[in-house]
Amino acid sequence: MTITRRSPIRPRRVIGLAAATAALLAGCLAAPAAAHSLPKPALNARVTAVSWAKLGRSWHTGCPVAPRGLRLIRMNHWGFDGRVRSGELVVRKEAVRPLLYVFGRAFAARFPIRQMRVMAEFGGSDVAAMAADNTSAFNCRAVTGNPSRRSQHSYGDAVDINTLENPYVDTHGRVYPAAGARYLDRRRAAKGMIRPGDVITRAMHTVGWKWGGRWWAPDYQHFSANGR
Repeated sequence: MTITRRSPIRPRRVIGLAAATAALLAGCLAAPAAAHSLPKPALNARVTAVSWAKLGRSWHTGCPVAPRGLRLIRMNHWGFDGRVRSGELVVRKEAVRPLLYVFGRAFAARFPIRQMRVMAEFGGSDVAAMAADNTSAFNCRAVTGNPSRRSQHSYGDAVDINTLENPYVDTHGRVYPAAGARYLDRRRAAKGMIRPGDVITRAMHTVGWKWGGRWWAPDYQHFSANGR
């Protein structure tokens, strides 16, 4: 019978195996620390000129603000699902700074926003945007429910936030969107609802914008620079 003798493991191979094992363990132990070093979610706002595609039917000849006086804000917001989402607002250039402050405070507080899409995606229809629970700003149009008056949104210094949870009641008592009627009882707590003294109303107060929720025909979604 032939006996095969195995070569002994050399010390340097033992050392190499031990080093590799130690490196692997170090990597496993370091993984949680690496996770903690990931960048925190941020507003990441970018401000640019507005393209015709982003205006669509929300602008037309005769509007009080020319396209060159408007800006597109792209920024993050917290969604109703607890994830960071990307949104867009078209605003008057003078409204950029106050709204960045407001939405920056909202983001830091994780105030949820359903979606934030430009009005061009709704063909300029305020009714359609409200039904979709959309947050938006510029839209050159008449007041919804009162076609004889021009909306402050036409000037780009008004914003509507979470339109379903914060419905609008016109002077005839009609509720927009209709599904928002169940949120007229402001004593109830609901995700995305704007309430006196919350992060949205406090931030808006800081920048001098007024809340339509204080009107006798309340517009809970609406804030504007001049209170109209």
